[in-house]
Amino acid sequence: MAEEGTKVSVQQSDKLLRKELTLLDMSFLGLGAIIGSGWLFASLAAASVAGPSAVLAWIIGGILIMFVGLAYAELGSAIPRTGGIVRYPHYTHGSYAGYILGFLYLLSAMTVPAIEAEAAITYISSINSYMGSLLTTTSDGVTILTLPGIGLATLLLILFFFINYFGIKVLGKTNTGITFWKLIVPTITFILLLAIGFNIKNFTSYGGLFPSLVSGASSGIIGPSAMLYAIPSTGIVFAYLGFRQPVEFAGEAKDPQRDVPRAIVIALLLAIVIYTLLQVSFIGAINWQYAINVSKGYVPGNWSALSSGPWSSGPFYGEITTLGSTLGIAGLIYWGYLLLVDAIISPSGTGLIYIGTTTRTFYGIAADGYFPKFFLKLNKHRIPVWSIVASLILGFIFLLPFPSWYLLVGFISLATVFTYIMGGIGLQTLRKTAPDLKRRVKLSGASIIAPIATIAAILIVYWAGFTTLYYVLTALFVGVPLFWMYYAIRELKLNSVVGIVLGVAQLIFNILLAYFAYINILTIPPGTPISDIISSFVLYFLGFLGMLLIPSLIGYALANGKGKQYIRSGFWLIGLILVIYIISFFGGFGPLGTSAPIPFPWDTIVAAIVGLIFHYAAVYSGFRTDEIEEIVREQLGGK
Repeated sequence: MAEEGTKVSVQQSDKLLRKELTLLDMSFLGLGAIIGSGWLFASLAAASVAGPSAVLAWIIGGILIMFVGLAYAELGSAIPRTGGIVRYPHYTHGSYAGYILGFLYLLSAMTVPAIEAEAAITYISSINSYMGSLLTTTSDGVTILTLPGIGLATLLLILFFFINYFGIKVLGKTNTGITFWKLIVPTITFILLLAIGFNIKNFTSYGGLFPSLVSGASSGIIGPSAMLYAIPSTGIVFAYLGFRQPVEFAGEAKDPQRDVPRAIVIALLLAIVIYTLLQVSFIGAINWQYAINVSKGYVPGNWSALSSGPWSSGPFYGEITTLGSTLGIAGLIYWGYLLLVDAIISPSGTGLIYIGTTTRTFYGIAADGYFPKFFLKLNKHRIPVWSIVASLILGFIFLLPFPSWYLLVGFISLATVFTYIMGGIGLQTLRKTAPDLKRRVKLSGASIIAPIATIAAILIVYWAGFTTLYYVLTALFVGVPLFWMYYAIRELKLNSVVGIVLGVAQLIFNILLAYFAYINILTIPPGTPISDIISSFVLYFLGFLGMLLIPSLIGYALANGKGKQYIRSGFWLIGLILVIYIISFFGGFGPLGTSAPIPFPWDTIVAAIVGLIFHYAAVYSGFRTDEIEEIVREQLGGK
């Protein structure tokens, strides 16, 4: 056996990871990641965007993510690899699509520990007389941490780091204990609110199921479209994303072929029930006199006013203590104080898991060859030591002064879900290219489930809206130039000068294009003619098209034989990015609002059709990679 800390191969490093996690540990890794800051904030955020239809948004979002989860259940069972979600695209389509999706996934994972630490600090700041100095509001109305708040959040990140550092068994057992707590507190909370404070009037009056006074109304996002917009933008998908943990930690499970798919389904089913009941209880127990700033002219039923109201920094704490005060029930006030304790425990438990997830994402990307191999190096507890150090450093960076929880969840959700298109695509591609791969779990109806999983992911990406997609794609193409400057030179034998020039040029053009779009599309003054906005987008998109295609075509022409195959197999992803960007601008969730040429629900239908087309294009582009050949050979005993 190779010694920990030495330079080892990917296969050796995978085998050195400790196999300690049971089905309960795996299920609670998923559930523990799901029940974090999402349960503390998402109910208010969803209600402010969708009103009572937020309840349906949780159910629809859960069902869509369940299809994605089922696809990964088979993948995780067949190929249980630590950091699996960033490794599967490489296994099915090679390095170009694999790198783009891997970096996008890293971009989302590395922000979560910081946002969970920030969520804990935000919630306890609800005790204004003691903790109000932890947050401040900028001149443009954005809430950020103060220096004392950053200091406390930093201490939380350091705690997450050390629990992860001392091994998977410590992480698994610590998280299992925390998750028991995290199940009990939300459950008792929605029971108390349903039993004592529920008012059906909040569902039937004030605009009914689809009210018009919601935060998306100014851009034309109302009615059913507001319900769908709430799924990616208010923390609903952000909460459900935790299902991926059994896949990420599969390489450290005792029986991954059996436990990964079971853990995914268990975690998601419990989460759908808990979050739906939390949303019902939150809406039912709203006391409008205390939930919104009446002094500023807001009236009962103005759902959008919830996001800036007195409860916004601590929704359930504010609701349940208000209920206790108005009814004279001291027990509810004491339970509110317990919620403040949970406001540290729940996000901390999720942040704890996501430090581990980011660590394993670095590990998986290094295993694919995109990052240097020192990210594979294990410490004496068999944890990827430089990967976890990098995760901590990135966590520190994202504490500085980034926007509030409410503004970041949409970015994280879209970045993550965009990578989830590979669940259904990977499932069906491997059915085609590796029928001899051993699958302990083999989904019935995979030919139906796989495309539905892809469509589900693409619809969630589309519903997030053009603005969020702009930020995600801009951030993505800050990282893609590294593919040309590092991986393509080393592995695809691209000329070093060509690779560096391609990468630097792509990075510079991405920054210039992002600035142009921000000034001429995202921050234009009210009343700007629609024709001017469209003209600006056309110019921006033509530049964006060139920024994507020119490096891809030059790289394809000059790479070696394997490089040509890898880049060619990723062209479908470039096409999908371009097409979904166009639909996002011209659809009902774009900046044109009620003037959009493709209004709701036709835009959603178009996005679903596009998803289906690109699903089969991606499956067709997949091939039997060397890595899959090696995995199959290993399953056959090395023959």
